[in-house]
Amino acid sequence: MSIQKIAQLAGVSVATVSRVLNNSDTVKAKNRERVLQAIKESNYQPNLLARQLRTARSYMILVMVSNIANPFCAEVVKGIEEEAEKNGYRILLCNSGSDIERSRSGLSLLSGKIVDGIITMDAFSKLPELAALIGSAPWVQCAEYADAGAVSCVGINDVDASQHAVSQLAEGGRRRIAMINHDLSYKYARLRERGYKSVVHLKGLDYQAVEYASDLCSRAGMAAMQKLLEENPPDAVFAVSDTLAAGALRAIQQAGLRVPEDIAVVGFDGTELADMISLTTIEQPSRDIGRKAVDLLMNKIDSPDAPTERVMMDWRYISRAST
Repeated sequence: MSIQKIAQLAGVSVATVSRVLNNSDTVKAKNRERVLQAIKESNYQPNLLARQLRTARSYMILVMVSNIANPFCAEVVKGIEEEAEKNGYRILLCNSGSDIERSRSGLSLLSGKIVDGIITMDAFSKLPELAALIGSAPWVQCAEYADAGAVSCVGINDVDASQHAVSQLAEGGRRRIAMINHDLSYKYARLRERGYKSVVHLKGLDYQAVEYASDLCSRAGMAAMQKLLEENPPDAVFAVSDTLAAGALRAIQQAGLRVPEDIAVVGFDGTELADMISLTTIEQPSRDIGRKAVDLLMNKIDSPDAPTERVMMDWRYISRAST
């Protein structure tokens, strides 16, 4: 399929198709939509090498994910890819595991001009090291909201969301509310723990217990829950991910206890898993977070001197059978 055929299908000029492919802002929205629809229907693949030679861009984005096995991360990446494709870009995915050496390997693509910008989902504590490696290249931090610094970012208010989840448990009569957290090198983990502890204090609850899971997986959530059950078990658990909450549910059931009668469980992220197991959760707009990260990155690519942007997305509490 040629660019001329795309123009015929869309009912526009070849020049208009070319401007759409090169992300020109002079194209009318109606014509842009026609061209993008024609490209989608015909499965047209532009010659990226020719575009790179013509525009000095690679039309590739490096996406560095801390844990692609995490369903939330996977959903964010889907949003990133969808929005990148709308802008004529493709993504390169690096599962960094928040390991700085693996990150260094991925970021070597910058020096070779193989990518035009980076979206990271790494631990907040790694940002200074990443900043030294990335330098002045266009960069957006995704799902780890920062209220200061020079890196544009997008995320949710983790403190508010956590406070709401724990408050719902307390207002439902739960007095021994525990938390299953993850690695405190991630800012979201620190912020969600802050939200949990603030409600425990404000509600005057005598019980406070935090277990730290070794990984964001069901197995680690199960192990953390088993520790919480050993002495003075809680009557409610707030977990910082749906996968950890799923493991907690399994441990509770294996101990011969009932959910929610004996122990209520709340997760975080609002993944498909939560729906499948009827888990009460805080739903993050995962795909919208990914899409917004791309918008912020496109702005940085097009206008390198543009000011830092920080976007706070909405979240939603979904009540299900686990509470």
